Amino acid sequence: MAEEEKVALESEDDIALADKLKDAYANVTSEIKKQIVGQEGPIEQVLISLFVGGNSIITGVPGLAKTMIVHTVAQVLDLKFARIQFTPDLMPSDITGTDLVQEDPQTGKRELVFMPGPIFNNIVLADEINRTPPKTQSALLEAMQEHQVTIQGRTYPLEEPFFVFATQNPIELEGTYPLPEAQLDRFMFNIIIDYMPEEDEMEVVRQTTAIQEISFNNVITGEDILAFQRLVRRVPVAESIMRYAVRLSRTSRPGEEGAPDFVEKWVEYGASVRAAQYIILGSKARAIMDGRYHVSYEDIRALAPPVFRHRILTNFHAQSEKISSEKILDQLLETVDAPKSRM
Repeated sequence: MAEEEKVALESEDDIALADKLKDAYANVTSEIKKQIVGQEGPIEQVLISLFVGGNSIITGVPGLAKTMIVHTVAQVLDLKFARIQFTPDLMPSDITGTDLVQEDPQTGKRELVFMPGPIFNNIVLADEINRTPPKTQSALLEAMQEHQVTIQGRTYPLEEPFFVFATQNPIELEGTYPLPEAQLDRFMFNIIIDYMPEEDEMEVVRQTTAIQEISFNNVITGEDILAFQRLVRRVPVAESIMRYAVRLSRTSRPGEEGAPDFVEKWVEYGASVRAAQYIILGSKARAIMDGRYHVSYEDIRALAPPVFRHRILTNFHAQSEKISSEKILDQLLETVDAPKSRM
């Protein structure tokens, strides 16, 4: 691994705001722990999504607190929250809202009035998003990308901050629809929640089978989150580290110059440009959360799994050999060397 270039925040105002973000991360995590046992990695990734302004998928089998984590985060941050239960009969208008004909009681005149849907909240949980057909799934795309929705030719902006968190069950489960690649690519992270250690599971059972009276302290506001998002984009990144992120993305694509043989053999489609964008943004936030004003190679490597696992699409050969995208990513991390720093 090449020696890292130390490119860091210099503005006193930015350093003060970075310190506030670090403290906010610690305090918010402490509040979340009142409700959620364990799951340190997923909680960190959810908060990175918030501090960056990204949308993320949370994947896991039923019963692992995917929904509860997002709801708890919304409670701790005191943001408006909506949960949409995705089902096969859900319509796009059930998400975005629709125009209704209403009569003015004074004039008797009828007119179209827009009735906003649950998308008009700060944190929207698309629960079990892969249980509804692609047409309804796609109703989220404009909101996720543009933070607005268009109904009958009219565009309605969404209130900031705005986030979409989607939960999904593994595709192998009955009654699920794989998300289209274009929609998957718009999610910053694919956060995996797995079964917890025995002692954590004991604590979950102990807490949830007794009377719980939990109150949360709202340690930061929506305005703070927006300020953190602007700060993250001002964090400088050394060219060698940015090039490392770009090389990871490029070498995951079959047919790309420098792509390893195992990528050519097992990968149908590699990661898009968004992979490098999101891993750099996430690494900036992770560095500040860790009390550093510079991004390290370790930040890139730590966030590579949630960024890449849903962007590396395997082909028939990989599926027949039971080679997962994560195994391919592990080999990429071993194969791709960090560029040497320019002195």
